[in-house]
Amino acid sequence: MIVTENQRAPFPRLIGKSHVISTERSGNHIFRLTGPGADQDPKGLFTIDVDTGEVSVSRSLDREATDSYQLEVSTTDFAGNLVDEPTPLLITVIDQNDNRPIFRETRYTGEVLEGSPTGTTVMTMTAFDADDPATDNAVLRYNIVRQSPDKPSPNMFYIDAEKGDIVTVISPMLLDRETLPTTTYELEIVAKDMAGSEVGLTGTATATITITDKNDHAPEFTHPLFEAKVYEGSTGVVVNLTVDDRDDPATGAWRAIYSIIMGDHTQSFEIQTNLDNNEGMLSVVKPLDYEATEFHTLLIKVENEDPLVPDVGYGPSSTATVHIRVEDINEGPVFFPDPLTVTRMENIPVGSFVASLNATDPDILHKQSIRYAVLRDPAGWLSVNPVRGTVNTSASLDRESPYVHDNKYTAVFVATDNGSPPATGTGTLVIHLEDYNDNAPYIVPSVAQVCEDAHDMNVAIVGGRDKDLPPNGAPFKIELGKQPGLDKTWRVTRVNSTHSQIMLLHSLKKANYQLPLLITDSGVPPLSNNTEVKVQVCVCKKNRMHCSSAHSHRSSFLVLLVTLLIVLLCL
Repeated sequence: MIVTENQRAPFPRLIGKSHVISTERSGNHIFRLTGPGADQDPKGLFTIDVDTGEVSVSRSLDREATDSYQLEVSTTDFAGNLVDEPTPLLITVIDQNDNRPIFRETRYTGEVLEGSPTGTTVMTMTAFDADDPATDNAVLRYNIVRQSPDKPSPNMFYIDAEKGDIVTVISPMLLDRETLPTTTYELEIVAKDMAGSEVGLTGTATATITITDKNDHAPEFTHPLFEAKVYEGSTGVVVNLTVDDRDDPATGAWRAIYSIIMGDHTQSFEIQTNLDNNEGMLSVVKPLDYEATEFHTLLIKVENEDPLVPDVGYGPSSTATVHIRVEDINEGPVFFPDPLTVTRMENIPVGSFVASLNATDPDILHKQSIRYAVLRDPAGWLSVNPVRGTVNTSASLDRESPYVHDNKYTAVFVATDNGSPPATGTGTLVIHLEDYNDNAPYIVPSVAQVCEDAHDMNVAIVGGRDKDLPPNGAPFKIELGKQPGLDKTWRVTRVNSTHSQIMLLHSLKKANYQLPLLITDSGVPPLSNNTEVKVQVCVCKKNRMHCSSAHSHRSSFLVLLVTLLIVLLCL
């Protein structure tokens, strides 16, 4: 049985009738209808006359909700016993065109490259119709009803009525992004069912198409010649180079790449692109010298990041010339060599020649004079002739001075030219000081202790020290002083080149003794130093040492000797 959807009242409506094949049982049975739509949800949608077998629908149907119903018809006697086995009953809902085409989106976007061939597919529009796809109710046809703007042609695009493909129909020459009134076009697309017939239902959507840029315009310098000035010795941007490019800004077809193709033999220049305005920033990266070259001429090339499309009728790049004039400045004198290193003996006479400074003026095109002066002389040892630049000693050079480091004394001098304004330069003088034997050696330690009852007569090992360098220092000779009788009590024995052993020849009572020693270095001529070592003879008990705090033995002896002389004089 079939029933059309969307039927109007009154209900119920007869849609068909069931028959009993066996006539001999006619009138002895009743009809029953079972299944979804009868005795199952949705209940009561279909009913059957128990006597006649007529099937009716009780309300309006919606094919898009349910397009068919599978029921069963059976017969029973009046007692409810089954007379005929259940027979399937298929009720099909017939479609009506009650659904409009619907686009899945209200606005679609697409893009096409400028200059694309006629027939280039831009995008595809697709609508959906909920009606029966086996009928014309769901057969759609597409159409462009409006193009905005409608220049240069109201029919720049075409849509395939059946597939919904939007393609270009305008000539590639006219599809020029730089000459079109806009880069964005809006199309109103209508989809109509019933295969596009006048009675068909419609749905509408908007297609926005952007004409995208391709690199079909090479960048061109706004001027064939650019000029700039720069002071010698300075660096940084000296000129901004401007270009025109009709391609879409902020794309690879518009962004410029600059390069220096001629004139920069010393690689003193660099050019970079300003990303904000596409200008070429020409910079000096190595200071220029006016005296070497007053003028520089560079040939600059500009091209795009993206390659230029072929067959556009012109080259992919443009060139321009840049004239750069170097402005002279008064440069300070330059010392050579710097630092200047010389070797001199310490303690040379005051007024001795040390070095001759050499400073030249880079401004060779100007005849300027130079004067010298001391800028930093930590120890105040040096003077300089202001005209000739000769350096002499004004005090004695001392290698052992705290101002000398690693045998080197460093001073700084300044040279000033007579330019306007004057310019200065500094140079360093390093004096390597050779050693002179001008420091007497000395002995360490100066105090030694020994027990009065010690069995070991070795008092101490003493060593020599000397501020001078070899060979003006060690080996040292350490011996007893010249006082008579010392060798009866003391002995000095050499241990090595710097140290000697002091020994007692017999025990001494608890007291402090001053032992005179003579130490001599190995310089030529050698230097000697008379010194004393204080030897404390102590009482040692239970690992404790008690030493005398009284005056030394030698000091007491001297007091006694002076007293005896006074007595003799008085007599």
